[in-house]
Amino acid sequence: MSSVRQEGKDKIIFVTKEDHETPSSAELVEEDPNDPYEEQGLILPSGEINWNCPCLGGMASGPCGTEFKEAFSCFHYSKEEVKGSDCLEQFRAMQECLQRYPELYPKEDDAPSGQTAEEPASAEPSAANPPAGSETDPDPSQPNTESSAES
Repeated sequence: MSSVRQEGKDKIIFVTKEDHETPSSAELVEEDPNDPYEEQGLILPSGEINWNCPCLGGMASGPCGTEFKEAFSCFHYSKEEVKGSDCLEQFRAMQECLQRYPELYPKEDDAPSGQTAEEPASAEPSAANPPAGSETDPDPSQPNTESSAES
């Protein structure tokens, strides 16, 4: 005979060998393809944004959820030639909100060339970041022939 006990939010069910030998009487319920909470991707068949999509990484909820939704909605529904160019204020408000919560929304450490989002790339290469294949950036897989030629 199986037993059930509740521990906080969890329900623990102990079953016997006899319970497993009996065929299941559970009926499978057909999934509703129109269920907006079902994982259907970012954009629902209706064209609306699926705010429950795991691809949003929880950005739609949390302290900056409203600002994120406003900016993302503006971009999604933008009819401008350069999509989203009419959404600068919404994205600025979202960025300001994100900056107020650095513990929840840290800056990315792996920005290209060691830059953060606030440090735009320079048009000219600097001495610290020479272009690939330049003389100051030798290929480490090739032997260094310059020092042996001087000896």
